[in-house]
This record gives sequence, structure tokens and C-alpha cells, in this order.
Amino acid sequence: MGKIQLSQVRKSFGDVDVIPGIDLAIEDGEFVVFVGPSGCGKSTLLRLIAGLEDTTSGTIAIDGKDATHLPPAKRGLAMVFQSYALYPHMTVRKNIAFPLKMAGMSDAEQAARVERAAKVLNLDSYLDRRPGQLSGGQRQRVAIGRAIVREPSAFLFDEPLSNLDAALRVGMRQEITELHQSLKTTMIYVTHDQVEAMTMADKIVVLNAGRVEQVGSPLELYHSPRNLFVAGFIGSPKMNFLEGAEAARHNAATVGVRPEHIDIVDGGPWQGTVGLTEHLGSDTFLKVTLDTGETVNVRASGEVGLHHGDRITLAPQAGKIHRFGADGKALA
Repeated sequence: MGKIQLSQVRKSFGDVDVIPGIDLAIEDGEFVVFVGPSGCGKSTLLRLIAGLEDTTSGTIAIDGKDATHLPPAKRGLAMVFQSYALYPHMTVRKNIAFPLKMAGMSDAEQAARVERAAKVLNLDSYLDRRPGQLSGGQRQRVAIGRAIVREPSAFLFDEPLSNLDAALRVGMRQEITELHQSLKTTMIYVTHDQVEAMTMADKIVVLNAGRVEQVGSPLELYHSPRNLFVAGFIGSPKMNFLEGAEAARHNAATVGVRPEHIDIVDGGPWQGTVGLTEHLGSDTFLKVTLDTGETVNVRASGEVGLHHGDRITLAPQAGKIHRFGADGKALA
């Protein structure tokens, strides 16, 4: 079991409210991602759940039991940090077994659990190596293995891939997702990378200044952002926002259109000049300055023969325009 319920959880440092008050339900077996810009409170919220920070007020329940004031070791959770925090003088086997040894588990049970975790993480052939003999991705797998052997109610990941290069990040992202499918255990994952959030999560929690802006599946947030903040944060490249006459034409203060929902057409309603172009083969990214003075990013499929200075006409796809009021909230 791994259901976690937060009820009006608040965290203050002196007079500063870092988490003003959050209600959130995480169901058993869900992969939930906390995402938001730096300083939004996502890591603090994770540490509150783990028990590494004390709540100022509110309650945290784990599997229906109040865990607000329980120490971390009593919560049945396992945390994987940004730094691997491995013991350099110990073998992989001993690093993974360390929390079990501290818990007084028998040598036989320790060995069995380490073998199971190593098999899941493809670490079988590395058990007798030391961390210094491993790559960054392998070290992160050892850190995850140390969490797996504890057989927790939930795993808590605090930006575990941020120290890896781009290729390793993609590979480890897939490995953690497959691990979740295999273990069926609740996972809470903190990242500032919305691509990680979109590709890994069952449910995304978008945080801003300690507040929950929106909770939903990746596609719910992509197709139906609740406000300008979520609309601009979810999606890559980010959503284009237009004001002035174009917004007024749609009875809104601001309209938003994603780069992939703008077509290059003859005689389109938007006219402009191509600036920066990025030719990636599978996609072409264009930065276009409209004749109104506003700038939009366009994502076109495949190779497009346009370059800096070319004139272009564009059209937003029907039904793909997002409308927002003066308060920044989405309009029906």
C-alpha cells in the first residue's frame, strides 16, 4: 500500500510561507511528478512527505494513518536523492545492503533482497565493484537499488537525473518508468524538467510559489491548462501568447497557441518574417516576427525550406486556440 494524503499542509521558515497550504491525494501505485520552476517548493514538499522537514501545520497520512510527526524511518518510504550518496569504500553489494544491515536483518535475507534488486536493475555483474568503477547512470541505479531493498510503501525521487548527461537522462528516465511498471509501487518524482514530467507521470502536480496550480494527467494539462502559468510551463517549445487585436478577436485578454498548432499556409491571417531557424531533420523550429510586432515560435514537421528573412503567412489550427481572461485563468 502507498496512498498518501496531504491535508492543508503548510511550511513556513520564519515569516515566509514556503508552502502556504496544500491539499493533495496520491493514490496507491501512482507515478506522481511534482514539477515547477526553481524555488517553487517541490523539493520542500517532498521532504515534508519524507519527514526530513517538519510541517508547520496540517496533516500527512500514509495508508490512512497520521504520519505527520513520525520520524522518516517510521514512515515506510524510501528516498533517492540528486546525489548518489554511495560509500566509496564499499562494493555495490554492500552499498545496496547497507540499510538492511542497519535494520538488523539477517545475512540471508539481505543477500536475497540484494540479488532481487540487482536483477531488476541489471546490476548483477557489478555487485563486487566499487562506486568509483561505475558510470553515473550505474551509480544512480545503485542508489535506486538501495531504496528498492527496503520494500517501501512509496519511493520519493528528488531530481535524481540532474547530474547525468542528456543521453543518460533519457535512458534512466525509461528505466525508472519501467521499474514503476514492474514494481507497481507508488512513486513521487520531483523535477524542473517538464519533458520528464510529461513522459513519466500518471499524474502531474504543477507547483508555483508553493501553491498547486493544477493536478492532472500529462495530456489533461497539455490540452486543458487551467491558467497562463500552466499553459506556459507545460509543452516544449512553450505556448505562444498573443494579446491586443488577436486576443480581442477571440473575446479574451490573452490567447495561446502551441508552436505545433500553427500551420504554414498561403494567405494565412498572420503575416510575418522568419528570424531564427533550427533545422533538426524530423522537425523545423521557426521564430517568426509578426507584422503586429509580436513573436511566435512555430514547430513544423520534417524539413521546411525557410530561412532568416523569408516572408511567411501562418494560420492557427481550428479548435487549438486557448483563451485566457485578464486574471490569467482559462476561459471556457
